[in-house]
Amino acid sequence: MTPPVGTDREGAFAALTILDGGMSTALEQQGIEVSGALWTARLLSDEPERIARAHRAFFEAGAQIATTATYQASERGFVASGRDADEARALLARGVTIAREARDECAGSRPGLLVAASVGPYGAVLGDGSEYRGRYDATAGQLRDFHGPRLEALAAAGPDLFAVETIPDLDEAVVIAALLDELGVPAWFSYSVRGDDTCAGQPLAEAYAALADARMVIAAGVNCSDENDVLGAVETAVAETGRPAVAYPNHGGVWDSATKTWSRARPLDLDLVDAWIAAGARYVGGCCGFGAADISALARRVAGG
Repeated sequence: MTPPVGTDREGAFAALTILDGGMSTALEQQGIEVSGALWTARLLSDEPERIARAHRAFFEAGAQIATTATYQASERGFVASGRDADEARALLARGVTIAREARDECAGSRPGLLVAASVGPYGAVLGDGSEYRGRYDATAGQLRDFHGPRLEALAAAGPDLFAVETIPDLDEAVVIAALLDELGVPAWFSYSVRGDDTCAGQPLAEAYAALADARMVIAAGVNCSDENDVLGAVETAVAETGRPAVAYPNHGGVWDSATKTWSRARPLDLDLVDAWIAAGARYVGGCCGFGAADISALARRVAGG
């Protein structure tokens, strides 16, 4: 397995990696409708070339990591849509394969490109907006039964690392971190936050402290959150884990779980990025609302700084 960029513990703060943007945004910019129950995961079976095109566009814009279109993909979700369990696992693996093939196409002129298998929260599959609330009515055992098979299927497909993202709840984080250590696949781990708390209302210091002993968590931070909440989360993540931070906010606004759309989005204030990096962010990109042009602007800003 290729070592992730910037994960050597001694030189953890030496490397800086540009992440990609929102897969849903890149697909919408191609004219694709992604408001169904499977969200972007529908394209894994219906139009995989659209996903490959999005990955290539982000690489060409300057991203160094492709995040797979598996955020909302799970065995449970695919079975509910009419696939059987074997098909569901094959589609999870396909998400990694598509990203790896796109990476290989672009790697000739840009060695060192990586693939991160996206792992979204339990709430994303519920599709009711609870990925931004947490506190699902689910036990630790139920969360383990949900996440375990999808992590195993994704790991078997050979990503370079996991992108565990938009986790709203400390309780869910503890379950996933334990599973990561069992699998032995490195991961960055990012919460969705509001101010100084997770979206479920737990203090960020406690949330990041819960990751400090997780061997496979090589960076911790924040994603799909307001840009003004990023710096505090980055500072807390670095202080509590002693590891580099990951930072990729959304474009702001309010998530409508019925239409699967954001309202009142705004451009990223690139002046904020310097402070994130100074505080220890070493994986920087964008989430919902960020297309290839946004990642290109971010990459230019980072290169210029």
